[in-house]
Amino acid sequence: MNEDRGLHTLLFYLRPAVRPKSGETLKHLDPSNDWPQSWKDSYFYDLEEIYSEPRNFGYAYAYENRRRRTLGLITEVLPAGGRILDVAAAQGNFSLSLAEMGYDVTWNDLRFELADYVRMKHESGAVSFAPGNVFELQFPSLFDAVLITEVIEHVAHPDEFLAKIAQLVRPGGHVVMTTPNGAYFRNKLPKFSECPDPSAYEAVQFRPNSEGHIFLLYPDEIQQLATRAGLAIERLDLFTNPLTNGHIKLERLLRVLPKSLVFGIEKATQQLPRSLARRCLVQMGVRFRRA
Repeated sequence: MNEDRGLHTLLFYLRPAVRPKSGETLKHLDPSNDWPQSWKDSYFYDLEEIYSEPRNFGYAYAYENRRRRTLGLITEVLPAGGRILDVAAAQGNFSLSLAEMGYDVTWNDLRFELADYVRMKHESGAVSFAPGNVFELQFPSLFDAVLITEVIEHVAHPDEFLAKIAQLVRPGGHVVMTTPNGAYFRNKLPKFSECPDPSAYEAVQFRPNSEGHIFLLYPDEIQQLATRAGLAIERLDLFTNPLTNGHIKLERLLRVLPKSLVFGIEKATQQLPRSLARRCLVQMGVRFRRA
């Protein structure tokens, strides 16, 4: 992991000046040598997610696909003006996008110093900042929706985590979650429902990036977690095929294929039978509703 961080920093300084992608409104930052390491790491991911041309097409395409799906899961049920809590929001790209769409957004992350990084990118919309352990914070009222993207796979007790998240949502409100699909054929991590003692993983939880994944939840486990949390599943989508994600050595192919073709194939794979989709698709998006 330290070697990866060194590579990220090297690329950070060698990369030429960039401009936002067409259609993106998030403010572009100019990096500085005196930034803390977490800002440099965040900027590296911003280069892939929202700025210029990607170096890793698989990561960039998968992020774009997940972003579109995530925002859709929210906008289908919550009109602009609704209050959203974005948990473990990191560099805040979902928070800022939702704010620009007219939502009242609260950004949260355990890393206090990232709040100022997100503030530098903020240009429009209502965003408030609540860094720290979300379960120890006091909020004036419950939220219309809570967003948990790519976080539940980093906790040792995903059942308890989802139950606590549900308590932050008003009755009738929603929890929107994205997480890697545990049933994907390349997953080698343990299944949460078959783990006799999840507490054994408490010492390694909350670590960032894919190295910090503990359990990848299976689609059939989601109902059990929802029931315990007092949530109902409104929608569960599987998406992002290995080509879109650049898996199984397909990232080089993404560099020569037209983007329209890549996403056309992605759209076609949404028609796969459910039994095949759960093995072949990388990502899962779920919208829960609190009773």
